[in-house]
Amino acid sequence: MGLVRNKFWLAGAAPLTLALTGCMGGSIPSASTPITQTEAQQGAQYHPQFLAEFGGAMSGPQANYVEQVGKNIAVHSGLGNARDSFTVSLLNSSVNNAFAIPGGYIYSTRQLVGLMNNEAELAGVLGHEVGHVAARHSQRRQQAAQRNSILGGLGAVLSGVLLGDSQIGNTVSRGLLQGSQLLTLRFSRKQELEADDLGITYLTRAGYDPKAMSTVLASLAAQNSLDASLQGRGNATVPEWASTHPDPASRVQTALSKTQGLASGMTNRDTFLTRIDGMLYGDDPEQGVIEGSQFIHPVLRLSFTAPQGFYMVNGTRAVSVNGQSGKAQLTLAPYAGDLDSYVRQQFAELGGENNRLAPSSIQRTTVNGISAAYGSARVNNGNSQVDVVVFAYEFANDRAYHFIAITPAGGGNTFSTMFRSMRRISQSEASNVVPKRIDVITVRRGDTVSGLARRMAFSDAQEQRFRVLNGLGSNEGLVAGQKVKIVVRGR
Repeated sequence: MGLVRNKFWLAGAAPLTLALTGCMGGSIPSASTPITQTEAQQGAQYHPQFLAEFGGAMSGPQANYVEQVGKNIAVHSGLGNARDSFTVSLLNSSVNNAFAIPGGYIYSTRQLVGLMNNEAELAGVLGHEVGHVAARHSQRRQQAAQRNSILGGLGAVLSGVLLGDSQIGNTVSRGLLQGSQLLTLRFSRKQELEADDLGITYLTRAGYDPKAMSTVLASLAAQNSLDASLQGRGNATVPEWASTHPDPASRVQTALSKTQGLASGMTNRDTFLTRIDGMLYGDDPEQGVIEGSQFIHPVLRLSFTAPQGFYMVNGTRAVSVNGQSGKAQLTLAPYAGDLDSYVRQQFAELGGENNRLAPSSIQRTTVNGISAAYGSARVNNGNSQVDVVVFAYEFANDRAYHFIAITPAGGGNTFSTMFRSMRRISQSEASNVVPKRIDVITVRRGDTVSGLARRMAFSDAQEQRFRVLNGLGSNEGLVAGQKVKIVVRGR
């Protein structure tokens, strides 16, 4: 959760949808048609918003390296003047994701780059995104949405994820479904496989090992499985709201089969690992960090604890809390010094212009010395009802934060302990929050997986984390002289 004060509601993102979905009509260009001026203008217009939503573009040698690999792989797409036509950005986000928008704008988060183990995998992921651009998949998704009479906006496409397709699902869910993972349309399985195929083609043309596409998908699938286990979810499928590239496990073997008969190429493993050495891993303290069930923001000087059985996802503009019995989000909005008005305004914005929500009443309280106010509303959600709660805290005369929570009707106590856990943190506690970074080391004779895993800056699942981070199977060992990644604490 960054320091951005304005909220990026999907309700206000209708113009952005044009950039994500491309041309609203007309024929779809082929995968070798150069990027048009209209596409380039759309991408340029909305590129800054994407950077802001995903924590900003990183700079320095690591970002330059990612940009270089991305532009080099784009050349092999057959698009005219591809090296100059593509903009490749490394994003300061702790979410494993990569995406593209029309106009040749390609993005990868640093977290996903940190999961990779060689340059060929980086080229494969960026080539996959180049493939989406070359095949105009966003435009195809928009046209399909129009043919199916979907409303055409991103909010409409996402409206059924949390609360179904009812009016309250279209409005209240905007607040809970905002965030960095949700700003691209989900592609169809056919389109994902087509982008995988194009990525493999580009890898082969560039002289990389085409199997890198399957190995990076395998690492992502393994990370999804580990995350599910750590978060207490019963399966490794990434929730639809949490990924624009779902179900990588099902694509691993398909990608591998596409490489049969193709010559092996370079991976540039050591070069890649050397270039990402020292990269930030996990949450950036400037945006707050998740430590187990606790969220702590050393800059905003606040902390809260999620309920047992819930897991958190930190974004640039909000931190979400997710579980089977409800979902919540902590964010902020402009504050003029009146908590009652602040709470009412959040309900009004959740409802939108055509369905203004209002709390039944507003209660004032104090939470760990912080002035607070809250209200709730019971609203219809198709054939059922849900309870919506806004719980706000005044941290200064001009600064307030609030939770928005949705539970099935009668589940209002689900987040009570979380609401009451909000507290200010001391400067000393804030100073103790330090970033995690990737440290690339060389395996020495006698080193073991379990031994190196104990150096990981985590209190749980150290060996599992080490194996996933390095693409190692459950029974795979180490070889003296090879480079591996560990995660350490450090400035």
